[in-house]
Amino acid sequence: MEFLKNVIRDKKTEIVVFSSTAIALYGYDQGMMSLINTNKNYLKTMGISEDSPVVGVIVSIYYLGCAVGAVLASWLADKRGRKPSIFACLATTSLGNIFMFIAGLGFQKGAIELMFLGRIVMGLGVGGIDAVIPVYSSELNEEGGRGKALAQEFQSNIFGLNMAFALNLIVTIYLGKENEWAWRIPIIAMQIYPILLLSFIARLPETPRWFVFHERHDDAKEALADVYGEGEAQTKLDELVKAHEDESSHSISYSDMLWPSGTSFHPTAVTIMGQVNQALTGYGAVSVYGPQIFELLGFGTREAEYLTQGNYVSYFLLMTLAWLLIDRVGRRILMIGGAFGISICFAILTIFGGLASNSEKLGIPNLAASIPGSVILYIATALFGIGWLAQVWLIPTEIFPSTARAQGSAVSVIIWGLANFAVTLLTPIGFNNLNYWLFLVFAVTNLFAGWWTWAYSPETGGRSFEENQEFFEDAKEHNTWLVSRVREGAYRKMPKGEKNGGDEDGETAPLLGNGS
Repeated sequence: MEFLKNVIRDKKTEIVVFSSTAIALYGYDQGMMSLINTNKNYLKTMGISEDSPVVGVIVSIYYLGCAVGAVLASWLADKRGRKPSIFACLATTSLGNIFMFIAGLGFQKGAIELMFLGRIVMGLGVGGIDAVIPVYSSELNEEGGRGKALAQEFQSNIFGLNMAFALNLIVTIYLGKENEWAWRIPIIAMQIYPILLLSFIARLPETPRWFVFHERHDDAKEALADVYGEGEAQTKLDELVKAHEDESSHSISYSDMLWPSGTSFHPTAVTIMGQVNQALTGYGAVSVYGPQIFELLGFGTREAEYLTQGNYVSYFLLMTLAWLLIDRVGRRILMIGGAFGISICFAILTIFGGLASNSEKLGIPNLAASIPGSVILYIATALFGIGWLAQVWLIPTEIFPSTARAQGSAVSVIIWGLANFAVTLLTPIGFNNLNYWLFLVFAVTNLFAGWWTWAYSPETGGRSFEENQEFFEDAKEHNTWLVSRVREGAYRKMPKGEKNGGDEDGETAPLLGNGS
């Protein structure tokens, strides 16, 4: 009850709850599709078999919608405001979800086409949300723990994953895999997210930074008063205006970001490779195809579903370590350690997968390989949550000025969408053709992700935007992207005596400056 009172009374808490709930939409879709993919009525309605590559296409095409939605939503966020963009994205998500729900409802001709349309439209909305919400929440958060705030929001993403899979599992158990409502109920239940958020968004302010950027200082002061009270509004407005004047020299266009000769190509490359490497960890596939992975380890269908739910619950709980560590040890160390740790886990899973698949030939009990294999998969999932889930979304907000945060987020979501499109499209094909050797593929891709991060990704935590820019300026001056060769490797770790408030200005703590 006390928490609910705080939500109602405290605008900052409202913003955190709203942003976290919006981010949960993406997790919900992953959990939702995990069991829908194996529902026999769903497959029959769509006119496809369980091992058809079209299963993966239906899942993956959503990510193409996300990529396009990120561009459209970021443009709208800059032109009309963060709130109108979020509103449009939520409405689009709701519409796409309805298309998915009615696909084949009372008819079969055109069912798969309507499902494709629903996946694309919902992707447009969710991709836009993923691009704008981090910008919106960061621009309304003055606390020093930038990583902690975003990691907590992404923990709610895993809550959405758990909620969807649990609902899916319950209706599947009670209705069976032959029942159409076992897959339609989890789809329509997703409506609770956009409907609640749409009804709540009117209570929230537009970001003062957006108002200041558009020279609407009175509106900015009103928004600041709404969040921080009348007593602090003018002081914070003065800080924002000064920060905006300082940042005006950092105006960045998409051409600056995407052309090799552009002034911001290097930070854009760090952003792009962060998302590519996150996809290479394989955890987009683990989230969507969890039950099939446990089946590769030798479990039956229902056992695999229970173990998948257990893995997601463990994932959610251990994400707490992410927001406890991310601002203490840094983004880079967690990412490197996570990638190499996941690589080792997948290499071990290849062995256990082979033992489970050949247990009869080898004369060993199936569980002798399945149980330790499951433990290793749980560990790998935890390592991903701690090391990779939030970091790649956080870094763009720390290496681009606020005038380019929307573009930086858009680029990040576009690459995330394209990379996960490829991974979720190819994973079912990998299951059917490589079997447990697919684990070895992910072991190799994680090695690459860890190596690239170690070589080229700077530590951005504990530094201001200006300080992070010095890395890219020095890298250009010395004609190298290797972190170890810039400032004698100073950006391999967080600076000594990390600032937690105090005299930092402008971009040191994203959003509103610092005083409280």
